[in-house]
Parts: sequence; C-alpha cells; structure tokens
Amino acid sequence: MSCSDPIADALTIIRNGLMAGKETVRFPHSGIKEAVCQVLVDEGYIKRTDVMDTKPARSIQVTLKYGPEGQDVVNNIKRISTPGCRVYKSSDELKPVIGGYGIAVVSTSKGVFSDRVCRAQKIGGEVICEIR
Repeated sequence: MSCSDPIADALTIIRNGLMAGKETVRFPHSGIKEAVCQVLVDEGYIKRTDVMDTKPARSIQVTLKYGPEGQDVVNNIKRISTPGCRVYKSSDELKPVIGGYGIAVVSTSKGVFSDRVCRAQKIGGEVICEIR
C-alpha cells in the first residue's frame, strides 16, 4: 500500500497514541519526519525520539509525554501544507499559534524549525503542521 502523505500519517499515529494513552509509538523513518519529531522534542511536546534499525527498514520510535495527572500535552495536531496544496509563509506572515501557546513546524532552506525560531531568524518556508 502506498502512502500519499507520510507526514500526515506520522502525525496521526502520534495523535492516536496520545488518545489511547500509549507510552511509545513507532512509524517508518524519513528525514523530514525525524526533523519534525526533533522540533516537537525541542519544544517540549514529546519526550524523545529514537531511530530504530528495524527490518526491513528503519523506523522512528516516539516516547509520548503526558502531564502530571495523565492529561495530554498535545491537544491538537493539524497538518497545514499537504501534497495537493502547499502553504508557504514568510517570517512576517508567521503568526503565533494560539497567542504563543502552540507552535507551527516550518520547513525552511536551513532546516526544520518552530515558528518562534523562524521569526527570530527572519526566515520563512513551508508550514508543515500546527501543534496546540
């Protein structure tokens, strides 16, 4: 079975794992998915990511993060730019998500960063997703 949007599939696996109360989730590896997960780790939305050398291909294992009473740290993950409709924004157009309580993950020519980093460095790019 082929996948038309692997990033959306990875985000859905994370979302479903959080709703099911799982400790870890795993999905096929790619460089962009690893970079998106690293942004989520840096911003404190997930605990950690590990690249596993599984057969027949590598995979990414994400350790999910919950609050002190077991509540989800991530309330909503929304895919913005899709293969059928790419969304690009300059650093001036990148507005804070929910007044700064959420983040947007942006793919730039210098790498994958959160919207806060992009605004600070004055770089724009493709808005991959928003996390609230």
